Amino acid sequence: MLTHRTAAVAAESDLPRTDSFSSSVEKDPKVDLHDEKEKVDVESLVVTVEDVDDTIIKKDEEVAVEVISAEDDPDLPVFTLRTVFLGIGLSAFTSVLATIYTFKPQNASVSQLFCLIIAYVLGTAMHSVLPSKGIFRYLNPGPFNIKEHTVIVIMASTASNVAVAMECIAALDLFYNIKLNPALAIFQIFASQMIGYGIAGLLRSLLVYPTYAFYPSYISVVNLLQSLHFGGVLNHKRRRFFWIVFAGIFFWEWIPQYPFPLLTAISIICLADNGRHKFVRNLFGAGSSNEGIGLFSFSTSWTLITQGYPLVWPLRTQINSYLGMVLGYIVLTACYYTNVFNGRDILWMSTALFNDEGGSYNQTAILTPQNTLNSSALTTVGLPRYTTTYAISQMCYNFSLGAAIVHVLLWHWPELRRAFGSARFLKSDQDIDDPHYQAMKKYKEVPQWWYLLLFLIALAVGIGCSYNKGEWLLPAWSVILFTFISGCIAVCLGFISATTGFSLQIKHAMHILSAFVHPGQPVAVMYVNLYGNTTAYQTMYMLQDLKLGQYTKIPPRLTFAAQMAGSIIGSIFNYTMMKSIIDANREVLVDPVGTRVWSGWVIQGYNSSSVAMGALGKELFTYGKPYYLVGFAFFIGLSFPFPFWIAYKLAKKDSWIARYAEFVNTPIMALYMGYLPYSVNGQWWSCFVIGMASQWWARTRRPRWFKKYNYLLSAALDGGSQVILFILSFAVFGASGNAVDFPYWWGNPENLSVDRCALTD
Repeated sequence: MLTHRTAAVAAESDLPRTDSFSSSVEKDPKVDLHDEKEKVDVESLVVTVEDVDDTIIKKDEEVAVEVISAEDDPDLPVFTLRTVFLGIGLSAFTSVLATIYTFKPQNASVSQLFCLIIAYVLGTAMHSVLPSKGIFRYLNPGPFNIKEHTVIVIMASTASNVAVAMECIAALDLFYNIKLNPALAIFQIFASQMIGYGIAGLLRSLLVYPTYAFYPSYISVVNLLQSLHFGGVLNHKRRRFFWIVFAGIFFWEWIPQYPFPLLTAISIICLADNGRHKFVRNLFGAGSSNEGIGLFSFSTSWTLITQGYPLVWPLRTQINSYLGMVLGYIVLTACYYTNVFNGRDILWMSTALFNDEGGSYNQTAILTPQNTLNSSALTTVGLPRYTTTYAISQMCYNFSLGAAIVHVLLWHWPELRRAFGSARFLKSDQDIDDPHYQAMKKYKEVPQWWYLLLFLIALAVGIGCSYNKGEWLLPAWSVILFTFISGCIAVCLGFISATTGFSLQIKHAMHILSAFVHPGQPVAVMYVNLYGNTTAYQTMYMLQDLKLGQYTKIPPRLTFAAQMAGSIIGSIFNYTMMKSIIDANREVLVDPVGTRVWSGWVIQGYNSSSVAMGALGKELFTYGKPYYLVGFAFFIGLSFPFPFWIAYKLAKKDSWIARYAEFVNTPIMALYMGYLPYSVNGQWWSCFVIGMASQWWARTRRPRWFKKYNYLLSAALDGGSQVILFILSFAVFGASGNAVDFPYWWGNPENLSVDRCALTD
C-alpha cells in the first residue's frame, strides 16, 4: 500500500519542483503551517530526488496515486469571470456542435479533450488580455488555473453529451409526426439527465471516493490538466512534450483522413485480392462502413486507434477485449456461412431491417395511423429480418449484461456490502483511505439529500412530460419501473467502468424488455430509452465528472453547480438546434441513405428498434420465434462468470489457475465477441500492438517513462487528432453544408473501398 506522502507528490520528477501551492505557502506569512484545522503537510507536496523510483505499477488502480498528484491549493479562485464566461460560451458551442454531428453521416463527437484544449487556449488568452490591477483584479485574479479550467471542462463536456431524449423527440417528429411543445421537450431532456445525476450522487461512496474507482480513461485528462498548470522543471518538459506530440499528430492526421484514406485500414490480403472475393471482404475488409470485421487490418489514423484506448485501458481490460474479438472472428464468420438466423442471403453487415427478398423492410406499411401494429397488413408484408452478424451482436451484448451483473456480485461483494450496509451510502462524509478523497475533506460536501431531492424532482418532471395532448407517451408506472431497473444496472455499469475503463451496452436488453412490457406500442418502446437506457449512462457520465472534480480538488458544491449548468444549457441548445435541422432537412433525414451533408442514421436506429421490438416483439422475440435467443441471451450470460470464480475459489491462492481465473473478465469478452459488425474496423490490430507496447512493455520495463509520459502521450494524440478532425469536418467533410471530395487516385480509389477490399459500383 502506498504511503500518503508518496500519493501526494506530483508524478515522478528528476528535480525538486516549485509548484503553485508550495510556493504560495513559502511566500505567504499568513499561512500557519501548524494549523491543525487545515492539516497541510507541506513536505508531502514537494518532490525530492528520494521520491523518484522505478517502481512498477502492479495494481491497475495505483496509477491514480502514482501518476496523478494529490496536491491542492485551497486559495485558488474557482468561480471567476473566466469560469462563467467560458463555461457558458463553450457549453453552448459544444452542445450545438454535438447536435450537428448527430445529424451528420460521419460518426463524430465532441470529446472532453477537445473542450479542454479550447478552454486552455481561451482561458490563457483572457488572462493576457484582461486588466488585472485595482478593481479589475476581480475580473482577472491571476493566471488561468487548474480549478477554473476543470469547471469549464465539466460544464462544456456535460453540455456536449447529446441527450437520448433529444434523439427520441426527433424520431417522434420525423417518423410519427408527433411534435412536442418546446417547453415540454426541453424539460423532458433536462429531467432525463438529472435522474441519472441524482443516482450518481447517491453512489459516490461506492464509485467516486475510493481508490479502486479510478476511471482509467480520465487519468490522461487529469495528467494533462496538472501538466499544463503545475509549475516546476518536470512539468515544463511535459508541456513541451505535449505540444510537440500534439503538433505532430495534428499535421499527420489529415493525411489518412482526407487525401490518403487507404492508411486508415492497411490490409495486405485486401490489397492482393483487390475486391474480387466477398469472403475476403467480409473477413479482412475494414476501410468502409459495414464492409468487414478487419482481421489483420492495421490503421495509422489515431482518430480510429483511440477508440480502443490502447494507452489508457489497463492490460487486463485490453487482453479480455482482444480475446473476445478473436472469438468474434470465429463465431460471426461461422454463423453467417452456416446460415444461422436465416441470414445467408442478405448483407454481411448492417443494422437495418430487411424483407424476405433481402431488400429494405417497409415498416410504415404495418403500422396504423395510431402507430400500433396492423395485424392484417403484417400478413401481407411479412416479418422483418436482421443480418446474421447484427443478431449475433445483439446476443453478445445481452450475454455481456447478464455476465456483468453476476461478475460484480461475485467479485465485488465486499465493496457493495461496505457501501450499502446499514444505509451508509446515505452519508456524505465517509471514512475512506484515498489520498485524493482525504485532500477534499477541507471543502463542504454536497449532502446526500440534495441528490435524493434532485432525483425525485427530476423523476416527477419526467413523468409529467411523458403526458402529451391527452395521451401517455410512456405511462407513469413504466417511467418508475424502468428508472428503477436502470438505476440497479448503473451500479454494475459504474463498477466495471470505474475499474476497467470499459463501458457496457444495455440498449438491446432494454428494447426487448420494453417490448414485453409494452407489446405492440412502438412509441412507448422507443421512449423507454429515456429511462431504461439513458439513466444508466447519465449516471456513469456524472460519476466520471465527479471523480474528475475529486482528482483536481474542485469544491464539491461547485462541481454540482457546473454539472447542473452544463445540463441546462445543453438541454436548451440541443432542442433548438435539433428543431432547426429537422425543419430544414426533413426529407433527407427520413431517407435511408441521406446525403454527404446530412443523414438521419442515428435517429433511424431508434425508429427501427421501436418498430422491430415494439410493434413486433411478440412475433420476433418470444420463445420459438426467429430471434428468441437474442432476449434469452441475457439469462445465459448470467452463468458466464461462475466457472472462473469457482476455479479461483478452489485453487491455491498463488497458483497459476487462481491468477488466470481472476484475470478473466467475462462481460468484456462477451461484448467484444459482437463488437465488430459495425462501422469501420481497421484499427483493432494497431490497438493491440500499441496496447502491448504501453501497458505491458513500457509499464513493466520502462516504469519511470510510463509514469511521466504515457498518459500525457495519450492526451496529446487525442487532442491533436480531434482538433484537426473538427477543422476537416467543417472544411471538407460537409459539416458547414458543402463537402469537398479529394480527387481519386490509388490511395483514394473511386470504384473500391478505401482499403481496396470491396467493389463500390
